[in-house]
Amino acid sequence: MSSNIRLEKTCNQCGNAFTAKTTVTQYCSNDCSKRAYKLRKRSAKIDTAIQVEIQKTQPHPTIPVTQKDFLSIDDTCQLLGASRWTIYRLIDKGQLLAKKLGNRTIISRKAIDQLFNTSVV
Repeated sequence: MSSNIRLEKTCNQCGNAFTAKTTVTQYCSNDCSKRAYKLRKRSAKIDTAIQVEIQKTQPHPTIPVTQKDFLSIDDTCQLLGASRWTIYRLIDKGQLLAKKLGNRTIISRKAIDQLFNTSVV
């Protein structure tokens, strides 16, 4: 069965008037349909790129080093104002207690506090 519906519509792409044979037709020709498709895809890519840039510019919420209970080597360097090698030497000498967590070295804040609370005899 076919219907004899004929509707006068305006093309969403070029704006020309045309006779549509279905109620869902939006474009006057296959060319206008393809142009609209390319435009939709292009604007979707642009929107995705804009969202990525927005995510890059918004900083992730970070906890200040002074409020962390466990610190990485970099955080310990920042807190003490010492180099990485100084921190590693303290760990090797046994003056600073550190644990390995996978490939990372983690230092407790209590261990850093004990480093400065030791009394000199």
